[in-house]
Amino acid sequence: MLPVSFQPFFVLAIIGLTFISIYLNWLRPAVSFLLAVVIFLIAGILTPQEVLSGFGNDKIASILLLILITAGIRKNFNLERLFDYIFGKTQSYSVFLFRMMSQVAIFSSMINNTPVVALMTPYVMNWGKSQGIAPSKLLIPLSFATIMGGMLTVIGTSTNLLLNGFLDSYDQDLMKSMDLLLVGGAVTVTGILFLTLYGHRLLPNREDVIDHFNRNKSEYVVETVVSSNSSVIGKDIAEAGLRNLTGLYLVEVVRNQEIHYPVDPALKLQAGDVLLFAGQTDKIIDLIKSNKGINLPPQEDLDVAMGDKIEVVECVVASNWTLVERTVKDYRFRERYNAAVIAVQRAGEKLSGKIGDIKLKPGDLILILPGRSFFEKADLNTDLYVVSSLRDQIPSSRRNVLALVTVALAVITLVTFQQTTLFSTLIVIFSIMVGFRLITNSEIKRELDLNLIGILVFSLSIGLAIIKTDAASIIADGIISTLQPHGTVAIIIGLMLLANVLTSLIGNVGAISITFPLAFTLTESLGVDSAPYYLAIAYAASATFITPISYQTNLIIFGPGGYRFSDFLKVGLPVTMLYLTVALTVIWLIYGHTF
Repeated sequence: MLPVSFQPFFVLAIIGLTFISIYLNWLRPAVSFLLAVVIFLIAGILTPQEVLSGFGNDKIASILLLILITAGIRKNFNLERLFDYIFGKTQSYSVFLFRMMSQVAIFSSMINNTPVVALMTPYVMNWGKSQGIAPSKLLIPLSFATIMGGMLTVIGTSTNLLLNGFLDSYDQDLMKSMDLLLVGGAVTVTGILFLTLYGHRLLPNREDVIDHFNRNKSEYVVETVVSSNSSVIGKDIAEAGLRNLTGLYLVEVVRNQEIHYPVDPALKLQAGDVLLFAGQTDKIIDLIKSNKGINLPPQEDLDVAMGDKIEVVECVVASNWTLVERTVKDYRFRERYNAAVIAVQRAGEKLSGKIGDIKLKPGDLILILPGRSFFEKADLNTDLYVVSSLRDQIPSSRRNVLALVTVALAVITLVTFQQTTLFSTLIVIFSIMVGFRLITNSEIKRELDLNLIGILVFSLSIGLAIIKTDAASIIADGIISTLQPHGTVAIIIGLMLLANVLTSLIGNVGAISITFPLAFTLTESLGVDSAPYYLAIAYAASATFITPISYQTNLIIFGPGGYRFSDFLKVGLPVTMLYLTVALTVIWLIYGHTF
């Protein structure tokens, strides 16, 4: 066991390394958190019981239940029809922007904001296409509105639920719903008005990637392979009839990991050569059907109907991509999804080279040729968000209506008899949904993200280590000595800025895990009302507007909007400054008498 006097500095050093590991993508966040907790266990700073206690935290269980309930709602209830009703006749850009942000903010206060963005993205893009408005003028406001709306209620975002989990663990008063409504309402209204009246001018005006694909197909490539019985084997490019093709251009030939670029017309083709063609996808299909023995890569051929045209579906790689730094080939993408990746974009640019050797990363935009079972397979995985294809509308059914009525009656009964804890309400709703088969066992397994569970549970353990070793006291004393001469407001501003920097770099969970122990120790040392401090770090940790990597909703719209990192900074910085200023002002109006 480490000497007690050394433990605070050891904990801070490990947390610093964890921070660097997450920011530089050395390890996945869940693995980084796990390693930190294991080190604390080995060093005797934490006990096994303290680590395992996080798995029994009802606030973390509530987060997981919310995810499952949201998935059931998304699958079984026709939210697209609701969107049609709300937005169907809106043609003005500013009116649509205001109504869209207002409505998704309300949705996000009641259900998890990630599926809200995933569901709304294709709808918003199609509306923009019908009005001649680029997705880049619509999708950042969509993401930002869901982030703001999530702060209207305790259940709207994992930030509030996790913070309440910390408060509950330390016998502190939980955040008040009215406080969240007042502060969240103020920042949401202000943010929406800013983006509607002025902020939209800061948004870039970039072409829709699918429209760009259709008009500039020469910038994208489709991968084919020379089969073992091909008639072009032993022939050069000209003899094989692969020069001066209509609508096609042979970009590269890959042979035994060697890339031939530009392609020498005298190059003799061999079996197994990978040919990368740029041009019109329907012309590629004509080539494949020409009996030359040039096919799509053979591992698990797609069961697509090779007609005159081919559908292109746009997807975004999710933030919980399970095989980071693994190639498309290693991931067995074709087998897993019954789909072929034909192009990859990262930060608005197409990646060159053999597609199977590209290592996909969260936020990448991929264009795929889907097989008949693609959407079914995509629904059973959580690694991709489909954002360019409108799905068949969900038909209404008596089962769905009956389930909705049963849920409403159950909630009313719980409220009437004052059995209104969040966990008890959610477990009743979840049980009803399972009973009506609105969510199945296989869907529960798919939606339960082990990475998220690990991050949530281990973050509680890291927060405990910070407090238990007095590491928080060391930092808190430094903050107090530096900022106390300038007043309580200065201390709160210091905490908010720290939380916001952390959330921009490592996400809201990490930000709360580090700043909660500081706020707890500060308020204990000063002997003041802790409520404004906790509200301050909650809103600062939720202000994930500056970078696309800071929150999953930003990642979802990053590729479809054709955004660059600088776009988020340009729009997100003023939004963040306004958001934090309004939040601090309302907190001061509510609790200023206690400062």
